Amino acid sequence: MELNLRGKSALVVASSQGLGFAIAERLVKEGANVMISGREEEKLKQKVSELETIGSGKAAYQQADITNADDIKKLVAVTAETFGGIQLLVNNAGGPPAASFEELTDEDWQASFELNLLSYVRLIRESLSYLKQQGGKILNIASSSIKEPIPGLILSNTYRTGIIGLSKTLASELAAYNILINTIAPGRIATDRVKHLDQVNADKLGIERETIEQRVKAGIPLKRYGTPEEFANVAVFLLSDANSYMTGSSFLVDGGMIKAI
Repeated sequence: MELNLRGKSALVVASSQGLGFAIAERLVKEGANVMISGREEEKLKQKVSELETIGSGKAAYQQADITNADDIKKLVAVTAETFGGIQLLVNNAGGPPAASFEELTDEDWQASFELNLLSYVRLIRESLSYLKQQGGKILNIASSSIKEPIPGLILSNTYRTGIIGLSKTLASELAAYNILINTIAPGRIATDRVKHLDQVNADKLGIERETIEQRVKAGIPLKRYGTPEEFANVAVFLLSDANSYMTGSSFLVDGGMIKAI
C-alpha cells in the first residue's frame, strides 16, 4: 500500500508527547516534513532531535499555547514558511480535568471550550488558505467519549462531541477543495493522560492504580491498552493518499471497548 507521504508538509499540534508525538514520529518515518508544537520549548527541542534520526522527513518545532489565538496564527505561519505550505493538519489538545457537573465553574467550562474545541476551529481557519492550494487532509483527535460518555469527564463528553459536528459540517464545505476531514477517537491508549485518569479513579476509590487498570482491561475485548504506535498507524493511514474517499467520518481505536454501534 502506497501512503505517498514523502515530502508532504504536516502540522501536528500538541505533539511533544503522547498521541501527537506518535503521529509525528510515524509521519517522519514515512518521509513527511513535520512541525511539532507544545508549550515546553526544551521538550520540543529534545523531540525534534529524536525525530531527525528516524526517517527521511524533516522535523521542526514551534512553541505555542493553542488557547492563544496569536500563538495559533504564528504556529501556522511558521509551519507554512518552513516547509513551503501545509498539506496535513492534525488537531490535538490535552484532555480537560476530570470532574462532575457540580464541581465545575464557568471558568472551567470556558477554559475547556478554548482548549478542546475553539483551538480546532482556529487552527483549521488559519490553515485553510494553505490546504486549499493543493488539497489536503485534516485529522481531529477526539476521544471515545464521542460514542459513549465517560463518567467523571463531562467536559470531554461535551466538547469532544462538538468536534464531530464541526468535522461533519466541514466535510461538505471543504470537499470542493479536495480537502478531507476526519476524526479519530482513542479508547484506552497507554499514555500519561490515561495513567493520570486511572490514578484519579483509584484515589476516589482508595485503591491502587494497577487495580483500576486491571478492571478496565477486563472490559476491553482485546484485554489490554493500545499503544501510541497502534493509534498512529490508523491516523497516518487517514492522512495518507491511501485514504482518498473517506471524509466526515469518525474512527474509534479502542480495542473494541465501546459497545455502541
